[in-house]
Amino acid sequence: MNVFVIGIGLIGGSMAIDIKDKYKNAVIFGIDTNEIHLKTALRLKIVDHTAGLKDLSKADIVIVALPVDSTINVLTEVLSKIHDQAVVFDVGSTKQLICESLSEHPKRKNYVATHPIAGTEFSGPTSAIAGLFKNKTNILCEIKKTDSVILNKAKKMFRKLGMKLIYMDPVTHDKHIAYCSHLSHACSFMLGKTVIKKSKNEKGILDLAGSGFASTVRLAKSSPAMWTPIFMQNKENLIEALDEFIANLYNFRHILISGEDENLYNEMKNANRIKQILIDIDN
Repeated sequence: MNVFVIGIGLIGGSMAIDIKDKYKNAVIFGIDTNEIHLKTALRLKIVDHTAGLKDLSKADIVIVALPVDSTINVLTEVLSKIHDQAVVFDVGSTKQLICESLSEHPKRKNYVATHPIAGTEFSGPTSAIAGLFKNKTNILCEIKKTDSVILNKAKKMFRKLGMKLIYMDPVTHDKHIAYCSHLSHACSFMLGKTVIKKSKNEKGILDLAGSGFASTVRLAKSSPAMWTPIFMQNKENLIEALDEFIANLYNFRHILISGEDENLYNEMKNANRIKQILIDIDN
């Protein structure tokens, strides 16, 4: 089984590691414009060989793990080069624009629109880890547009890697992801900026940062090269989410100014319901 991974970073690299572990007959080919990434992936045995897009005719599975702005053009070229039984999927955090761009492609039936909800704040092949996708959710979109045999191959592999599958249309996916993923990343970036700016004027402020700050700002260490196109492709949904979040912050600020202890307590108590929601999701 020839598996081509385009983009040997955290997600693409981690998926390559798990596929090699679960499929002993898998041969992993790496494609990346970054030669250092390719050499690192070979040295770490994440991939077995390097390749180019010209070699895709021998691919049985193609994984596109690139920033979402590059994904559209690359997927179009990939679908034009593969054989009729090949499985092609991307792992992008936005789906609507990608799905729309491929809707009329002659080999749309070979494409599975996916978004595995997994990752860390790190990037590059050295950040790739085994078991990243175990017990993680993988969202599949527009499954009726994918050939049933192709789709079943993909689903079997996702489940073998330990993922839970759910199904959603691309528009709903992008809206929901704006609230539960993209908003948290945007807020983390801006929290980091706020504290960095303050620390320039008041030396030693970061020396006081504890685990609460570290966990809240962790996502600000994520790659801007990856997140800029995500934010731009999903900007309408993200702006809506930001507007609601900012309104909640202003309300919180108003309660503080007014000195209403009980209202402040109730505001946080209502937010505490997220604990049970997260427990239900984990189960």
